[in-house]
Amino acid sequence: MRVKVVTPDAAHARAWTEALHADPAFAVTALEKPLHDVNAIVNGSRPDLLLAEIMSTEDFLALERQATQHPEVDVVLVAPELSPDFLMRAMRAGVREVLPAASSGDAVLAALRRLRRKRGAAGAVAAPEPVRNGELLALVSCKGGSGATFVAANLAHLLAAGGRRRVALIDMNLQFGDAALFLGTQTPPSHVADVARNIARLDADLLQSAMAEAGPGLWVLAAPEDPAHAADVSPAQVQAILRQARESFDFVVVDVGRSLSAATLAVLDQADKIFAVLQLTLPFIRDGKRLRDLFHSLDYPADKVHWIVNRHQKDSPFSLEDLRRTMGIAEPIVLPNHYEAVASAVNQGVPVETIAPGSSIAKALRQLAAQIAPDAPVPQRGWLSGLFRGASA
Repeated sequence: MRVKVVTPDAAHARAWTEALHADPAFAVTALEKPLHDVNAIVNGSRPDLLLAEIMSTEDFLALERQATQHPEVDVVLVAPELSPDFLMRAMRAGVREVLPAASSGDAVLAALRRLRRKRGAAGAVAAPEPVRNGELLALVSCKGGSGATFVAANLAHLLAAGGRRRVALIDMNLQFGDAALFLGTQTPPSHVADVARNIARLDADLLQSAMAEAGPGLWVLAAPEDPAHAADVSPAQVQAILRQARESFDFVVVDVGRSLSAATLAVLDQADKIFAVLQLTLPFIRDGKRLRDLFHSLDYPADKVHWIVNRHQKDSPFSLEDLRRTMGIAEPIVLPNHYEAVASAVNQGVPVETIAPGSSIAKALRQLAAQIAPDAPVPQRGWLSGLFRGASA
């Protein structure tokens, strides 16, 4: 693979070139100049891959021009700024990966090896990631404020099992989603609408680069910051994102939110299991019946839909028996009310398992995760039939 390194920093040029020379699959040339001062594609032989460090707006404009003229050349960008807006612009320009300015030679070598593996170059040093067939679990709120996002985020954390499984949490509450905040305070590198705009380039690497790592084995694809971007996401794009996520992760947990649209119905249609979250109050039960009727109209099989009673209290005006009788639910999943533990976890942006592992809500969520994904065997699609019998015992 022919690699051209362009950077005005002589030390970076030496370090990156030396690191790449350690792999005989790379033929490297370097230009110690600002990108806007050279035509990196035409100056000399055309490379397969351009590693460019940018220092100014002029550099980035030059990169955009060259990427537009030569889309066949992969680009790895090294930049001092990694803000979401910058990463979005880089993705739109066709950049395959963005590295921070302080990246070592080893980090650069690893990035270029990933791209070489993706291109199917001869002599790849690592085998491709195995294609998974991940379970898709959709969490939907019967009414706003049900706690579905809290359940989705904490369930995803527990399913990852400290890195023993690969789990994706995708926030499909496209207008007001905040699932990422339940698992950390880091700024997500991208969001669902950005991935949708680049759907023609979607692959495992692009999807993972758009996600924030929220813990061992756990990645989050955030909802857009701007509610207006919800209109940019089509049902076909949602289906493509979910297909790619299934191939890359053992479990894909989707926070559908409250608003049903063509895009969110695409999630429910593809889901292996739907978890509808409600509380034991009259407004929730009323909206729960409406949602149940919608599921019936969509011909979802009975074993696809499960009902979660969140924030349950024994002295509630409505009992679990009232819910069973009113909605025809055989056995709801019950999560107890533990306000202090939940509030502390949400306010600190950490899973409740981390901050209050002995709380009743943490124990109930662990039980739910264990029922969905026992330690053995490794989960396969279609094995969940009859899973939740006796879940509220």
